[in-house]
Amino acid sequence: MQGFSYLLILLTVIYVLAVFYVLVQGTPWEGHLLEWLNIVVRLMHITFGIAWIGASFYFVFLENSLNRTDNVRDELAGNLWAVHGGGFYYLEKYKLAPKEIPRDLHWFKYEAYFTWLSGFSLLFVVYYFNAGSMLIDPQVLDLAPLAGVGIGVASFVVAWLIYDVLCKSALVTKGMWFALLGFLVIVAFAFFYCQVFSARAAYIHFGAMLGTLMVGNVFFTIIPAQKAMVKAATLGQPLDPTLGKNALTRSLHNNYFTLPVLFVMVSNHFPSTFGNSQPWLILAAISLGTAGVKHWLNLREKKQATVWVLPASVLFLLAVAFVSAPQRQASAGAAVCTPNVSIVQVNAIVQNRCVRCHSSNPTDDVFKSAPNGVKYDSPEDIIRLQDKIMQRVVVTKTMPQNNKTNMTQAERDLIRCWIEQGAPNK
Repeated sequence: MQGFSYLLILLTVIYVLAVFYVLVQGTPWEGHLLEWLNIVVRLMHITFGIAWIGASFYFVFLENSLNRTDNVRDELAGNLWAVHGGGFYYLEKYKLAPKEIPRDLHWFKYEAYFTWLSGFSLLFVVYYFNAGSMLIDPQVLDLAPLAGVGIGVASFVVAWLIYDVLCKSALVTKGMWFALLGFLVIVAFAFFYCQVFSARAAYIHFGAMLGTLMVGNVFFTIIPAQKAMVKAATLGQPLDPTLGKNALTRSLHNNYFTLPVLFVMVSNHFPSTFGNSQPWLILAAISLGTAGVKHWLNLREKKQATVWVLPASVLFLLAVAFVSAPQRQASAGAAVCTPNVSIVQVNAIVQNRCVRCHSSNPTDDVFKSAPNGVKYDSPEDIIRLQDKIMQRVVVTKTMPQNNKTNMTQAERDLIRCWIEQGAPNK
């Protein structure tokens, strides 16, 4: 009854929000409602995500660190002593199941389900409800918003089907070859997303795709295997050891997905990644490097740590940072600068292209308050934020968002010249 009560409350809240959204659509309240939905759903997503990823880290650590030899009873796969929060803990893992299943058995599943549900909801709030502004970039592919949403959702289903087939094939037993083919598949998805959506949206969809694989593992493989094992143990039937083995394999896959997903969750704050000329390549490289760091952590927990895995992963990530760094302007390029560019010229560009969002009173149809609190109400604001303007407008060209206001290359060049000339306030 408690579960049904929570479901009823949730459906009621969704209904009220839907009705309220219809009533305020096209009014200043629309942007305000979407912003608060963004805040609430994002906070839920982060909270559930911390719980899920924390559980993944902990149980893989537990599996890797078990004592499997010293004074271990025959029915156990291993045990572990731990100290935390001022107390000592003793944990045991059974090879199959205890003789009697305890009544109070905790299931680790709702963290995964609610992380995915809140993340999927956030995808709608941020990208799908504003698909024309946030999802679609006409310079990448001029799609109808509804088509873009359909492609995004369908891609998650296709990714799961491909991954699940690979996991059920004989290739899953060949660790290195499975990892290589799996990496090539996710690189293909990264490339695909960057050919369809804006780079920022492509990164988020890549993370949502990995998150879908992770929750699919929990829902379709791990939890059903656990239920089957509990049922067999309760009825005194023989247990199928392959169930636990398959569930453990999928759980380990989820563990390697965690750091790439965490990177994607913060990537929209760092345009030097998605703003690169080859964003899919940067995304694939960072995913590989972070997965390498996770591999080293797993090896270390097994006391199999090698010398080269962590340094190689870190050097690889540093190489990505170096390769993606903006190139210095050639002297020939610098010579084309108009001499003595004035703040008046730059302010005119900013007022024409930027202040519809970045001002005290935005007029944009999506942003009703200045994104990240960045405002260009006066020339002094522009001078103060020149470094941010250089990074977002000139180097990565990720602002204006999807070039919504059609800023020209000549305008970007003029801003660059002004900043390189010392951003004079004349």
